[in-house]
Amino acid sequence: MRRSRVLALVVAGACALASGCTGGGSPPGVPAHVSVSGSAPVAAGSPSPSTPRARSFTLVATGDVLLHPPLWAQARADAAHTGRAPMDYAPMLAAVKPYVSGADLAICHLETPLAAPGGPFAGYPLFSAPPQVVPALAATGYDVCSTASNHTFDQGAAGIRRTLDDLDAAGIAHAGSARTPAEAARTTIVDANGVRVAFLSFAYGFNGVPYPGGDRWRANIIDVPAILAAARTARERGAQVVVVAMHWGAEYHQEPSAQQLEPAPELARSPDIDLVISHHAHVVEPIQKIGHTWVVYGLGNLIAAHSTPGPTNQEGLLVRFTFTQGPGGRFSVTRAEYEPLLVAPASPIRVLDVPVALATHAYGSTTRARLEQALARTIQVVDSRGAVQAGLVPIR
Repeated sequence: MRRSRVLALVVAGACALASGCTGGGSPPGVPAHVSVSGSAPVAAGSPSPSTPRARSFTLVATGDVLLHPPLWAQARADAAHTGRAPMDYAPMLAAVKPYVSGADLAICHLETPLAAPGGPFAGYPLFSAPPQVVPALAATGYDVCSTASNHTFDQGAAGIRRTLDDLDAAGIAHAGSARTPAEAARTTIVDANGVRVAFLSFAYGFNGVPYPGGDRWRANIIDVPAILAAARTARERGAQVVVVAMHWGAEYHQEPSAQQLEPAPELARSPDIDLVISHHAHVVEPIQKIGHTWVVYGLGNLIAAHSTPGPTNQEGLLVRFTFTQGPGGRFSVTRAEYEPLLVAPASPIRVLDVPVALATHAYGSTTRARLEQALARTIQVVDSRGAVQAGLVPIR
């Protein structure tokens, strides 16, 4: 689907930090220099022009963009073929581009702070990642990225500034970290097919790294009352839909932790929150519908190359939610879908769309048996909290 481009809005809002923040924000309605897609989905059996059409939009979200050194090497190798020196990450992401570029709103999670174009680059434990990934994210079709993670402070205030500057330059909106108190006090609201969608981002902590300069407004930390207040403020400032990204859970555990299970119902039952998506565990976790709200406990990785690779941390999810406006004007999810993904770790490193790879016998650097294993495990984990009975379906 071809996507039109419209201006997003970044609107002044309440600071979502548990510790509070200082400084004011811009007045509501100030346009930002970011662009997001806004094309309407086309459905079979569309009503005639004389029949009022229910307003709707599609939202796609994927897992962690976690830039380990093997990915830099692969991006350099790909750039040698594409001519997009010095690094080209787009070939790694090609399998998800049809979903991402075809959505009215596509969300990524940029876990690692970015370095200057020439580096120096560093991997775990204090990431400083190549910024060349950002043009690839934009070319793939991502519109907004969450940036609150346990690695947000790895390169201090300079890392936050570089990351957000690069996202701005690529036309990708962002939420979760901030360069100034005024930015921290804003609510990110983007346009999705004419619908104003607020996007909020929070992390459980920052690996013990101090707040840069002691400035507690630098990134959003998980605090349920603060999250609920931020969602309420987003509504007051014009958001018709509110999406919350949570960076939480126990790494490499596919069962949600108490840190996730205890606050999830309170978030899901808030009248101001419409969807919860999550990152950090680096493995696929269940999807659950609580009341009227879907909670994705863990999307796994989109791209990563852990030094201790395991089959589960090579697997990920792409989710797609269709929001439709009801008779009372409120938007709700009318279709919930998922697609299993796999990072093929051998050269060439590629994100694979598992069902498509199986159907087309395009196994890349992996095998059919490995893809079948990923598919079976993903289906089992995703449905372990009743998602299918609640209406979740595979995209393919």
